[in-house]
Amino acid sequence: MSKGPVRWGILGAAKIAREWVAPAIHASTRGVVAAVGSRDRAKAAAMAAPYGARAVEGYEALLADPGVDAIYIPLPNGDHVAWTLKCLEAGKHVLCEKPIALAAGEIDALIAARDRTGLVAAEAFMVTHHPQWRRVRELLREGAVGRLRHVQGAFSFFNEDPGNIRNQADLGGGALRDIGVYPSVVTRYVTGAEPERIAAEIDWDMGIDATARVQAAFPDFHLDFYVSMRMAPRQLMTFHGDGGWLSVHAAFNAGAYGDEVIEIRASDATTVLERFPRADQYRAQADAFNASV
Repeated sequence: MSKGPVRWGILGAAKIAREWVAPAIHASTRGVVAAVGSRDRAKAAAMAAPYGARAVEGYEALLADPGVDAIYIPLPNGDHVAWTLKCLEAGKHVLCEKPIALAAGEIDALIAARDRTGLVAAEAFMVTHHPQWRRVRELLREGAVGRLRHVQGAFSFFNEDPGNIRNQADLGGGALRDIGVYPSVVTRYVTGAEPERIAAEIDWDMGIDATARVQAAFPDFHLDFYVSMRMAPRQLMTFHGDGGWLSVHAAFNAGAYGDEVIEIRASDATTVLERFPRADQYRAQADAFNASV
C-alpha cells in the first residue's frame, strides 16, 4: 500500500464538490487536490485556485492526466456509470457520488471493471463515516433497544426549481435517487442486514418521484420511511426495539439540520442523550478512501 499522497482529480465543478468534497480532500490525511477538470475552463480554474491545483479543460483530459491517482465524480446521476467505467479504464481509482448507478443491472459492469483493473471504485456515502452512525451500530449490537423490530425514517427538503438537476428525469433526478438512498444505507450499515422485499408509493411531479413512501421488509424487522423534495426540511431516523428506542436527530447532513445527538429511551422511560462534537464526515470519507488505495 502506498504511503505517499493520493493525488485527486475532480470531474466537474458541481456545488457539492466546490463546497464540501474538495475542501475535505484538501484537509484529509494524504489527500491532495491535484487537478480540476471541467468543460468550462474558467470554472475549473476558479475551483482549482484555492488548492494550487491544475485547471484542465475537458473530462477526458483529466482522465489522461498522469499526475492524478484518483477521481471524484459529482456529475448528474445519469452520467455516473459511464464515467466511473472510463475512469477505471484510464487507470484511476474512483469515488463516485451516490447513486453510483440508476439500475441494479448496471452494477455488474462496474464490479467487473473494478475486479479487472484492481482499482478502488467506491460510492460516496459520507454518512457512514460519521461517528454518530458508528455509535448507533455499537448501541444496537450492545442491545440498547433490545431486539430491533422497526425502523422509521424521514428526509425532506423543498425544491421545485425545474432547472435543478434533481427535478430533471433525463438526468436521473428524483427523490429516491437523491435522498431515498440514505435511510436505506444507514439501516443496512448499522444492522448488517439486507432487505428481502421493498414497496413504494410515489407522488410524481415534473416527471420525477417528488415524494415517496417506502416499506422494506428485512429478515427480523421492518423499515418505513418517506422522502420528499416538496416538503419543509426534516431529517430523522428512529430504531425501535422491544426494550427501547433510539433516534438520530441530524441523521444525514450532520450539523446542518440540528445538533448531532442520539436520543436513547429505555422501556422504563429513562432517557440518555449522547452528543457529538461537530465532525467533517466528508473528510472522514476522504481519509477512508485514501487509506484504501
